[in-house]
Amino acid sequence: MKALFKIFILCALFWGCKTETTEPVMDDTKEEGLLVSEYHDPSAHDDQFTGGIKMIPIETPKGTFNVWTKRIGNNPKIKVLLLHGGPGATHELYESFDGYFPQEGIEYYYYDQLGSYYSDQPDDLSLWELDRFVEEVEQVRVALGLNKDNFYLFGQSWGGILGLQYALKYQDNLKGLIISNMVPSIPDYQKYSEDVLAPQLPEDILKEIMDFEEQEDYSNERYLDLIVNNYYTKHVIRMPVDQWPNSVNRTFAHLNPDVYVTMQGPSEFGIKGDARLKNWDVKDRLSEITVPTLTIGAQYDTMDPKQMEWLANEVQNGRYLHCPNGSHLSQYDDQEHFFPGLIDFLKDVDAGEEL
Repeated sequence: MKALFKIFILCALFWGCKTETTEPVMDDTKEEGLLVSEYHDPSAHDDQFTGGIKMIPIETPKGTFNVWTKRIGNNPKIKVLLLHGGPGATHELYESFDGYFPQEGIEYYYYDQLGSYYSDQPDDLSLWELDRFVEEVEQVRVALGLNKDNFYLFGQSWGGILGLQYALKYQDNLKGLIISNMVPSIPDYQKYSEDVLAPQLPEDILKEIMDFEEQEDYSNERYLDLIVNNYYTKHVIRMPVDQWPNSVNRTFAHLNPDVYVTMQGPSEFGIKGDARLKNWDVKDRLSEITVPTLTIGAQYDTMDPKQMEWLANEVQNGRYLHCPNGSHLSQYDDQEHFFPGLIDFLKDVDAGEEL
């Protein structure tokens, strides 16, 4: 949930590229491998002209808008749709997946939700509702041709809320579900933030932060500096600010504050005021989820990793992945555990193995 809407003051833009090989991109110990030429074969798709990008029209109560998606790869058996956090952040948080998914033959889709930077950004706060976002994801699924034989939904942070809510309504369309760095209860997250994480800060730092919170002075530059350098670098991405990946900086720079504040609120210590996600809790419904489910927790996360493990045991067919060196963005600060565990889950479900 932590994507501070004023943090663009710290961001700078850089661009990069990568090269390909002609080696098989799937495990060569398997009987069948997916060659690079097959993985990049565009013949089964209609998006070659745009390099995999597709603008998808979404019907909403306030009219039709377009959302941005981009396909990487071609694998008819494993297709992963990435739900970003925020709310109001962007797909850019997952550019690290480019370093791991292609060589494993995994097809995946970047996706900016409505209101996010690469998609339409209507000026109507009534659109920022959880149930409407669920229907948006379903429309994206249909437009991309994803189905129960190949569709894996990955949701991190706010994307994890959206993923759980989607599964509770549309799990018959899923082959697998991944909930990363998000507990199933906002009140529990609030309690963990107040009782466990906040007291870990130096007493004088915590007092100064809380003074700003009490005054609701969330845009004060001193408040932002205290949060970023004392909280974010411990619990959101465990790197000095000047070493943050460019993709993370761009995400923060592109955050839509209207979506973020409406749903999450302005505070970095839980959800306050009348934010629309304040009372979200699906703990008593987790047993309804039958689709194979991976939950990912991290030792230093803003979300309680023990509750992420509990979530995996509450669904009917779950597995827990722990990132001992990671925080909220484990795809960056604990890649050693995050990506092998995620890839193993996708391959195990594809092979029909027991979790």
